[in-house]
Amino acid sequence: MNAVLYKTRILMENVKFEHSIFALPFAYLGMVLAARGLPTLHQFVWITVAMISARTLAMSVNRLADWPEDARNPRTMRRPLPQGLLGGWEVAGFAVASLAILTFAAWQLNTLALQLLPLAVVILVGYNFTKRFTWLCHFILGLADGGAPFGGWIAVTGTLSWEPVLLCLALGFWVGGFDLIYACQDVDFDRANGLYSVPARFGIAVSLTQARIWHALTILLLAAVGILSALSWPYWLGLAVASALLAYEHSLVSPNDLSRLNMAFFNVNGYIAVIVFAAAAFSIYLA
Repeated sequence: MNAVLYKTRILMENVKFEHSIFALPFAYLGMVLAARGLPTLHQFVWITVAMISARTLAMSVNRLADWPEDARNPRTMRRPLPQGLLGGWEVAGFAVASLAILTFAAWQLNTLALQLLPLAVVILVGYNFTKRFTWLCHFILGLADGGAPFGGWIAVTGTLSWEPVLLCLALGFWVGGFDLIYACQDVDFDRANGLYSVPARFGIAVSLTQARIWHALTILLLAAVGILSALSWPYWLGLAVASALLAYEHSLVSPNDLSRLNMAFFNVNGYIAVIVFAAAAFSIYLA
């Protein structure tokens, strides 16, 4: 039993399971906007299962795809796969199990969710390989995560609309923006190993400026969602707080000092996701 618990813990650590907090609130945002309130318990449960399994699938494939580079990069060489704490077959099995759970969750939701699943899987798996041929990999990662509110909306309505499109783009620019910041710490490694990224191609200063632009677009798109969905003052208050947190996030890093990058990446972004969702949910509750 102890061995099973240990292996499970390492598998969870390998995919940074706790970072599901970044995208999951946006899936819930799409869900409550679609329902204009609370969805059914059935929908809530299977949306949660689908989102967590989708992210676990994507991160498992990411670790397998990056395994050779992770073993050579001083920043990542202590991850479970390079250390030998996990075998490739174990991570691959975890990915297959996640795909099976994701498929079952989509089937539990509705026909459109199941029909769009193959496209979602291609994006979730495919983005892991984009840094081998394009510096647009950051935005592609953002769009992969941007499927979260899209999925939440479809799970409730079984239809498409403009709100989830705008949410998808907002989340895409948000995630892509902080991935630009995160990639700055690997600029030398990426250049030496022929990997594509905006920092490796254009430098850290340009990357941080680009991240600011993308995060400004995030706020504008979230504002458009608020207008289109006729959300009230709690949403706008939450959006103002999120804007302030994004500004604070950018104040923590500079081209000459990335020492507080992890605080910007992990702590601040988690707060932003929860605040935006809570503000929208409260706005809908008051309507």
